Amino acid sequence: MRIGKRIAVSLTRWLIRPCRRGKHRPTRLVTVVVPMPDRTELTEDERTSLRHLSHHLPNHPKHLLVPRGSSWKLPGFVSHEFPRRYFGSAANHGKLLMSRAFYRAFQDTEFIFFYHLDSLVFSNRLDEWCQAGYDWIGPPWIRCDDSPWVRRNRVGNGGCSLLRVSKALQVLTARHLSKPSSFWLDAFARHAPRHLVQWIGVCEKWTQDTGIAARLMREWREVHDPARHNRNNDVFWSDQAILYDPGFRVAPLEAGLNFAFEVSPRTCFSMNGGTMPFGCHAWTRYDRAFWEPHLLAESDTKTNAILCPKPNSLS
Repeated sequence: MRIGKRIAVSLTRWLIRPCRRGKHRPTRLVTVVVPMPDRTELTEDERTSLRHLSHHLPNHPKHLLVPRGSSWKLPGFVSHEFPRRYFGSAANHGKLLMSRAFYRAFQDTEFIFFYHLDSLVFSNRLDEWCQAGYDWIGPPWIRCDDSPWVRRNRVGNGGCSLLRVSKALQVLTARHLSKPSSFWLDAFARHAPRHLVQWIGVCEKWTQDTGIAARLMREWREVHDPARHNRNNDVFWSDQAILYDPGFRVAPLEAGLNFAFEVSPRTCFSMNGGTMPFGCHAWTRYDRAFWEPHLLAESDTKTNAILCPKPNSLS
């Protein structure tokens, strides 16, 4: 091994300490985490999603993920600030959810229930799902016209999902320890200023797409366009986390269908034996007409006026 590589490996292992089991004991079962948009208003559909959350899960602690310095505030929610570079796009959000710092901020809870503002829940069964024995569960990806890229049916999308915090930290730590280069590549893709990226891009051309400059630029491009390169964070939890922790428990397809739908909800409904799930994701994108009979109106919940303010009424 070259001296430089040996130094990088040693330094990585010094910086990344293995997770100690039992060091941080959760004080609550689950926290609902709602990523907020990098703007100042909610759409009517987003208000509908919040209405379902407030109505069906009224007693669970809820956190808003907001850009640092944001004015987002909702009664009953704790605003949790992160740097603005993690907002504004799905790629930026994915970088946050692949960082150990994010999960360390939630070590007081056993599970995070990710609830994007294009999700719905239909019952108060969240605690039951936390006790089902899985580390990761979300709406399944199934082979259908809505998702032609899917080669095999499996769990699942991260927009309405449940993840065990301690396992997420173990997996991300094991990834860096087993592949020290991933630690430095992640740091570059997340934190490198634009002028440095531009300079390394020039170096990449000079070296004819070989060497460290090419590797850095390839990582930067993939992280900033994860969907094209199959690098979305939910793909990592569904397909790759088990490579770093063989005990990481991904829910099977049948459980995923009972948990939530996303693509082709009528197909999922049939596959689930004609039974509605606990929740869903992307209800405005995939067959909205299927979901409309199940939507709560403003008159259906007394908490709506408090928890789902009209646009322009946010402080």
